[in-house]
Amino acid sequence: MKLVTALLLTALAAPSLAQEKRQTPKDVMVAEADAATARAPVEEQAFVSKGSVSIKGKAVAYTATAGTLTIRDDNARPTGSLFYTAYTTGEANRPVTFFYNGGPGSATIWLHMGSFGPVRVKTDKPVYVTPDQYSVTQNPWSLLDKTDIVFIDAMGAGWSRPLGDKTGKDFNGVDQDADAFARAIMRYVSKNNRWKSPKFILGESYGTLRSGVVARMLEERGLSLHGVALLSTIMNYGVRQAGYDQNHMVLFPGFAATAWYHGTLPGQKPADLDAFVNEVRGFVSGPYAAALAKGSSISDAEKDAVARQMNAYTGLPIDFVKRANLRVDLQHFQTELLRPRGLSIGRLDTRYTLPPTDLNAASPDEDPAGTAITGAYISAFHDYAVKTLGVKTELPYKLTAREPGYSWDWSHRPPRGGVQTTPNTAVDLAFTMRANPKLKVLFLNGYYDMATPFYGAEFDASHMLLPADLNRNIKFTYYQSGHMIYLAESELAKMRDDVAAWYDEALR
Repeated sequence: MKLVTALLLTALAAPSLAQEKRQTPKDVMVAEADAATARAPVEEQAFVSKGSVSIKGKAVAYTATAGTLTIRDDNARPTGSLFYTAYTTGEANRPVTFFYNGGPGSATIWLHMGSFGPVRVKTDKPVYVTPDQYSVTQNPWSLLDKTDIVFIDAMGAGWSRPLGDKTGKDFNGVDQDADAFARAIMRYVSKNNRWKSPKFILGESYGTLRSGVVARMLEERGLSLHGVALLSTIMNYGVRQAGYDQNHMVLFPGFAATAWYHGTLPGQKPADLDAFVNEVRGFVSGPYAAALAKGSSISDAEKDAVARQMNAYTGLPIDFVKRANLRVDLQHFQTELLRPRGLSIGRLDTRYTLPPTDLNAASPDEDPAGTAITGAYISAFHDYAVKTLGVKTELPYKLTAREPGYSWDWSHRPPRGGVQTTPNTAVDLAFTMRANPKLKVLFLNGYYDMATPFYGAEFDASHMLLPADLNRNIKFTYYQSGHMIYLAESELAKMRDDVAAWYDEALR
């Protein structure tokens, strides 16, 4: 508002200049509209409130700060204003964790309102949340008893905006985006005198790809992390290129887990999902990988045998699998698995179902896992931000930075030089782990997540090719949930305990 007022006063105080430029009525209207446009502040803002949350039967009092971090280039020119919400207890040198969602270009509303903060949107079962069910409650599975928490919105999303002559295009890229987050984290640390605090980052989805680069950039700039948590991981986009078989291998264990959940296996349902998935891993890395590697030279007998085993692990018709040349695409799986029941399944979470418009469709109408909770999160956040956090702004809150004309620069410069056109930031994370041998890495995986399948995270981690002593710093955990593991209360509770134990280990 101060900036808007200043612009209006400047315009009113200079009538002779306006006359000299011979402005037309249209020019005046454009100037007035520009002056009245809400803009992100260069001067950092902070809206402060107090709260308390009960965790494990103990009350944890905290200060909530919703505000902006101004990032600057190497010449100290302001380039962007990133919105954040921090929950802190005031204890000196306490761990601090920086959270962000993915997209790329997503606001961090989902992690903020669903995962480890002091409040959460109430969700549990994999069903659509209707307006009468919208609710924000205290979060008994918060991590605030272990660490201070800072949620940061990506540039152009939430209330984060470019400053000066910068536009979204200056930040819409693998390295550009990571640089903005690294600068924001360092700004928060400096502004709040947190240099002696143990520091962690937790990214979700594309945020995991971002984390590999952010961790490396921070290390190179003198800020070493204690831990990197990767929730629903996609660090390597190379496996998704057309013509490569690795993506079909990455998908299949998730297909099998989904079939186990929906009861489509042709034989008796195994009692133990973990053991079943482990058996499928063996098939994928052995007979399935060998069959795919042969391409069109595979024999009819081998193709038939592999198709029958794929049927045994999913219930997909053998002829359907063979017509797909043993390479079932995700969209075909979403529509085929429950076609006899008149349903398609979700991508972010394959437990969610939706009756398709066309029962013969080869792809689903939409992702029911995404639409099921969006209204609840948006409504809850806006109410919470104004009434509890006390945020005052004329900027619209944007769920995503993606607007007409939006494009993303996928090129990436890995630590050893060169340029990747399809990024694999597991290389960056491996580089950082070698530089910082105490760095702990935690992969958090949902069995029913087909947007970022768990087997893909396993593949990327195993191909970081770390020595044994560093490989011991990597840990995997698994949950009977989808991409947003925290939607299910039972899995959030389990994940909270797993992450809390990981903090204890990382801080020894």
